[in-house]
Amino acid sequence: MNSKSNVIVSQRGQITLPSKIRKRLGLKDGGVLTLEERQGEIVLHPATILEVELYSNEQISKWAKQDKLDETTREKITKKLYRK
Repeated sequence: MNSKSNVIVSQRGQITLPSKIRKRLGLKDGGVLTLEERQGEIVLHPATILEVELYSNEQISKWAKQDKLDETTREKITKKLYRK
């Protein structure tokens, strides 16, 4: 369903999304949107937030030793992962 609404840009650059649209899209307080500028238009999309965990080189080395893969198998897996 497409709909149009007028919104006002505040002095601080903020806008308020109409409640009907927020409800329809499932946007909750504190929700995150992705803003895209497209040929003079502003497009907003509900964003997906994924938790990212960073691993140290020491942790990665430890896991590499524990997985007990031979080097040929490890290379095949690595190539498949980075082919995408």
